[in-house]
Amino acid sequence: MALMRKDGEGARRIDGDGVFLRAPELRDYAEWAEVREKSRAFLTPWEPTWAQDETSRSSYRYKVRRYSEDARDDKAYALFVFRESDEALVGGVTVSNVRRGVAQMASLGYWAGAMFAGNGYTTSAVRAVVRFGFEDLDLHRIEAACQPDNIASRRVLEKAGFTHEGVAQAYLKINGDWRDHLLFGIVNERS
Repeated sequence: MALMRKDGEGARRIDGDGVFLRAPELRDYAEWAEVREKSRAFLTPWEPTWAQDETSRSSYRYKVRRYSEDARDDKAYALFVFRESDEALVGGVTVSNVRRGVAQMASLGYWAGAMFAGNGYTTSAVRAVVRFGFEDLDLHRIEAACQPDNIASRRVLEKAGFTHEGVAQAYLKINGDWRDHLLFGIVNERS
C-alpha cells in the first residue's frame, strides 16, 4: 500500500499523525527561510556549519534543484513537514544515502523549527517517513544518528521504534567539530 499520494495541487504527499510531508517547492522559500532563521541558535549545535548564504533565495533554489535530482535518481528524498491543522511548515526529514543491491537501506535525518519543537510533530513525521521508506521505497533498514547530549532527538528515534545500536566516535562534523554520535536503526520485518 503506497503512502505517498497526490494532494490537490498535484504534489506528492505523505500523511502522518497531525502532519503531512511533501518535497520542498520554490513556493516554500519565505516560510522555510523564516523558520530556519528564527531557529538558527536552536539548530546550529546539531547541524553542519551553516554557509554564509544558508537561507538566501539562491541557496534555497539550488537545494530544491538538488533535492529533485536526488529523488529522481533514488539517492535521497528531502521532505518538508507541515502541521495538518494550519499547514505551517514545522521542519524537515531527509532519507539520504539510499543504498540498493544487497543493502536496501538508507540514512535518516530531521530538524524542527524551535517554535515547533516538543509538540510531537517530528516523531509523527519520522514514523510516517519510516512507513514510506519501507512501503514505498522498499527499504529493509533505515539508520539514524544523534549526538549523545541531544536528548530530544534520541527520544524521537526511540518513540518512532528505532533501536540504539552503538556509538560512533567522531562520526560527523557538526558545527565545525567532529562529534560522537549514538547510532540507531530500524528494520522492516516484512522484507
